Amino acid sequence: MSQLQVFSSSPVKASSMIGTDVVNTKGENLGDVKEVVIDPRSGKVAYAVVSFGGFLGMGEKLFAVPFTAFEYNVAKNQYMLDISKERLQTAPGFDADNWPSMADEKWNRDVYKFYARSPYWE
Repeated sequence: MSQLQVFSSSPVKASSMIGTDVVNTKGENLGDVKEVVIDPRSGKVAYAVVSFGGFLGMGEKLFAVPFTAFEYNVAKNQYMLDISKERLQTAPGFDADNWPSMADEKWNRDVYKFYARSPYWE
């Protein structure tokens, strides 16, 4: 199958993304998509919130990952993120009961810088 057939950038419903597996380029499972965060002013997807670690939702850490950092694999119905498990463990994260202020520009810039992406608002 060609790369064009495997990877897609076609529009999808946000609700269909929730629960989708996230893997790295080695095929290792990194977690799954818990939320999709949209900027209401621009309509752009700012982040996918990915869970990592824990067991049955206990002790898991959440990560806001710039949506442009993912590639979607249609054939496997999973999002691929070019990052090792070890590097992801050092990413800016948070727990489900203590979300960061997504209006905080410094926090946003730090997240985008960690994933080597240009901020969606620029």
